[in-house]
Amino acid sequence: MNTGVRCQVSGVSKKLFPVPCSLFTVLLLFIVHFSLFTAAEAKIYIDITSPAIKKLPIAIQEFSGTEGKQIADIIRDDLEFTGFFLCIDRAAYIESSAEAFNPKNWSVIGAEAVVKGTVIGEQNITAVVSLYDVFEGHEIFKKQYKTGKSAIRQLAHTIANDIYKHITGEEGIFGTKVAFVAEDEGKKGLYMMDWDGAGVKRLGIKGNFVLRPHWSQDGSKIVYSSERGGQWGIYLLDFTTMSEKKLFASRGLNIAGNFSPDGDEIMFSSSQDEMYGLYNLRISDSKLTRITSARWIEISPAVSPDGKLVAFVSDRGGTPQIYIMNRNGHDTRRLTFEGSYNTSPGWSPDNKKIVFVGRVSGKQQIFIISPDSSEPTQLTDKWNNEDPSFSPDGRFIIFSSDRNGDSSIYIMRANGESQKKITPPWLRAFGPRWSPN
Repeated sequence: MNTGVRCQVSGVSKKLFPVPCSLFTVLLLFIVHFSLFTAAEAKIYIDITSPAIKKLPIAIQEFSGTEGKQIADIIRDDLEFTGFFLCIDRAAYIESSAEAFNPKNWSVIGAEAVVKGTVIGEQNITAVVSLYDVFEGHEIFKKQYKTGKSAIRQLAHTIANDIYKHITGEEGIFGTKVAFVAEDEGKKGLYMMDWDGAGVKRLGIKGNFVLRPHWSQDGSKIVYSSERGGQWGIYLLDFTTMSEKKLFASRGLNIAGNFSPDGDEIMFSSSQDEMYGLYNLRISDSKLTRITSARWIEISPAVSPDGKLVAFVSDRGGTPQIYIMNRNGHDTRRLTFEGSYNTSPGWSPDNKKIVFVGRVSGKQQIFIISPDSSEPTQLTDKWNNEDPSFSPDGRFIIFSSDRNGDSSIYIMRANGESQKKITPPWLRAFGPRWSPN
């Protein structure tokens, strides 16, 4: 491989998530690119678009120094869950953390990539991390990261994202967040957590009832429904100004859908006219437009990421089914035909898949289908599973399930594999939505 070496020294300040200090402490992660080795044409070690993916055997050594083991373990867990990496047991390692990289020590145990790192400091942490190509015997990249001790997990997720990017050529999702609803002192409240369930925090938004939130595509806002003072309203929480705003309220039940791509419009369902219909609300001037007629019950609108289509639920055929229409309400067609109860549609980021909930033998299960009305694929089969939401890269789905008693939040690959609970046992949680970044 022809490699062009470019040395770069820069300081980058990155706010991990724009949340108010009054709600919880804003963590800043400082990443210094100590040196970065790149190729004129970057080598892709794992083609994650291939239908037959071979896992990459990777060795992630326990980093030396303070918090070194914790950081290395988080990186290993992040990469391993993707299904693209085979993390080699550390008991098989020949080379110690303190020794210089020698490809012969790794090829003999089957490793194709190696991660080594050192960590210094106690309150202010500096980590220097290298990723090596065993076959070619060279360093793929070396970076220095700095952060406070309270942001150790964010630092580890950032390192995992860098490794994932260099190996696959794609952006990782390890720094993303999940917004969800949970029981909070007798009321429903909005919460936030890391993609893997760590760092659960209250957002301070409560109501007698709060329904699942929806993110704007730039990750700066969420919109949600809440019952307050006997009236259902639709509210917006803006993380850039740290303020909540009531967008709409009326008699009946008003349930928020998601944002348009530009972030200035939302779709929602409302029974203000005594029959559930779909509406479009322009946030900048509060212009309200009814999209569907009042002849049927129609709920759960989901605008596609490209803004052209809307998936929604209607009983116009006699039972709740998923339909697709243009944003203006025209050219409606039915998407689901199997089963008598299908609801909660959500789009994949590339517009190519829709995840939804269908009833099977009296239980709610998660399915995935193409918008061209191909046969749906069932992803879950135990107890009730609801509230599905795609990850920003479309390779994972987060959802709620009561399979272990109370409702908890789970994560799985988009093909249904590796289903794993991520919320703590003391929290009754549901309605998760994955952040776009």
